[in-house]
Amino acid sequence: MAIAIVRLGTPRKKDEGIRIGTVRRPPRGVPKSEFSKRDFYDVWLPLLSPTADLVSMALTATDEKTWKTFVRKFRTELKSHDAARTLDLLAALSHQANFAIGCYCEDESRCHRSVLRAELAERGAKIA
Repeated sequence: MAIAIVRLGTPRKKDEGIRIGTVRRPPRGVPKSEFSKRDFYDVWLPLLSPTADLVSMALTATDEKTWKTFVRKFRTELKSHDAARTLDLLAALSHQANFAIGCYCEDESRCHRSVLRAELAERGAKIA
């Protein structure tokens, strides 16, 4: 059992389990009834996505200093009680079930899902 960290919209892997979208907005131009069928997500959890201002910062981060500032600010956001409890829950569930969390970004190293991966690992999550 483990959490897979994925790019939303990519083909699902065998035994991936339910896919959770940790994005601020649903995919554009895709009917809600098609989200799962098109391998975006089964459940939407925007609580674990950066605020709109931080999304803008991440998308325009062209240097390491700006990226590190984004990471620091996003980690601060994730310390809110709701986000922190949700991360704790996902970490615990990772030992009992397969599931995936993801975002649309092509490069995980410049995506908030890299921060989620680190946060979950720090909470003892089993990550695929």
